[in-house]
Amino acid sequence: MTQIHRRRLLQAAAAFGAGPLAGWSLEAMAQAARGGVLVIGTTQRPRHLNSAVQSGIATMMPAAQIFASPLQVDAQWKPKPYLAERFELSHDNRSVKLVLRAGAVFHDGRPITAEDLKFSIETIRDHHPFRTMYGPVNAVTIENERTAVVRLSEPHPAVLLAMSTSLTPIIPKHIFGDGTDPKIHPRNANPVGSGPFRLVEFKPGEVTVMERFDRFFLKDLPRLDRIIIKEYKDPSSLLLAFEKGEVDVHSLLTDAREIERVKKVPGAQVISEGGRAIGPLVWLAFNTKSPKLADKRVRQAISFALDRKMILEQLLGGVNKAATGPISAASPFYSAEVEKYAHNLAKAAQLLDAAGLKPGANGTRLALEVDAIPGSAEFKMLQEYTKPALAKVGIDVSVRLSPDFPTWARRVSTGQFEMTFDTVWNWGDPVIGVHRTWLSSNIRPGVIWSNTQGYSNPKVDELLAAAGKEMNLAKRKAHYKDVQKIVVDDCPVAFLYETSSTVGYRANVANPPKGVWGLIDSLNDVGVGKV
Repeated sequence: MTQIHRRRLLQAAAAFGAGPLAGWSLEAMAQAARGGVLVIGTTQRPRHLNSAVQSGIATMMPAAQIFASPLQVDAQWKPKPYLAERFELSHDNRSVKLVLRAGAVFHDGRPITAEDLKFSIETIRDHHPFRTMYGPVNAVTIENERTAVVRLSEPHPAVLLAMSTSLTPIIPKHIFGDGTDPKIHPRNANPVGSGPFRLVEFKPGEVTVMERFDRFFLKDLPRLDRIIIKEYKDPSSLLLAFEKGEVDVHSLLTDAREIERVKKVPGAQVISEGGRAIGPLVWLAFNTKSPKLADKRVRQAISFALDRKMILEQLLGGVNKAATGPISAASPFYSAEVEKYAHNLAKAAQLLDAAGLKPGANGTRLALEVDAIPGSAEFKMLQEYTKPALAKVGIDVSVRLSPDFPTWARRVSTGQFEMTFDTVWNWGDPVIGVHRTWLSSNIRPGVIWSNTQGYSNPKVDELLAAAGKEMNLAKRKAHYKDVQKIVVDDCPVAFLYETSSTVGYRANVANPPKGVWGLIDSLNDVGVGKV
């Protein structure tokens, strides 16, 4: 073995950990140390690629490659430098100083400056659907070309986490600062980025292609030459493509049968520990402003009538676990001390009686309509399940289908629904992903995944406001414990389950991401090669 080749092997081993991954020789890791194409399969449909004004995996997965964030978060939830080579949280927790890396440039060669940092954070604060994420930011001041200070009206315990991954993409002011509304800016679909990969092609509904940016600010990164995100019309098509080797990554496995099939692919890895910060919850949401559902006893009755054990084990194959409240069990702020709504038809009937909904001559007490996000076989199955489940307590359910996502989103965000199955995610810290659903100030008609239930409780508002500026961990936990208990009792949604964030990787993928953000973080260290 030549000295040069031996050095390549050692560099590859260092890049992918102290020893070879399962199924990987040093030779294979050397091949994956630099170069190659990674193909990711998804059923998500991004409308555009600018995560400064759009949430959701569909946009955030490619955006994390096209744009760089000031910070990253490691597997232990600790912030670390990324585009910002240094960061400093003030002693009074009222400001964060960020110093950008020298020589960092956008994909068009223009320098990334403190002006771009200021512009990006202010754009996110003013236009991102996660209003609470940067709500306390009252100014971003510039000290010099590479240094900006983010100033807060009050302490913000999640501010450093918010500065990571595609939650805070640094976008170019010289492109997006032309006065056009950033939510509908024409360059959202063809952005100039700041991250490790530049956009080559974006065909909505088909494919997103990104290639290595050779002037990326981190030496020798990224390892890949190209990332291709291929969209598939349904989970079955995506699974078949993975089995045939057309894609290297199956981005989301939620069905037990799918997972078992992926495990049978020679050398495939199934990883479920990545993406812990995302915290996806599935629930049946109620329009609390509807006269039919304004009484919480009716909502509680529906929750008691749903058999979660049957849903999890028989309908979903035992992959997911029960959700008990608005905060994911993976969060340090989770509390199990809430009403679990164990299946109890007698209790449901008692609550409906107490709410004045007596059975009619045909046994029916109430008629309700149920919606769901379209395109999901899982949600369609849940819609159909509610008909016989709620019929047992005298509620006649009709299923309403939406032809596409915009139709569903418009109906739900404008209060034109009674019940809907929905999935809403925690996004790392309650300030970022939980407050938005329950704050009465975030009832925003026309904005999906805000407080679309129309839920309002002054005590919850008070507790969330206190928790959102409390830097003491124990005190924050106490506030969120109370929030969970109240919200679960008020029952603006029936909490059902936490979706498994399981990803399938073929044997040629080295060093798949296992951090708290999973595939919506930078894929700088991922490699591909021959196994």
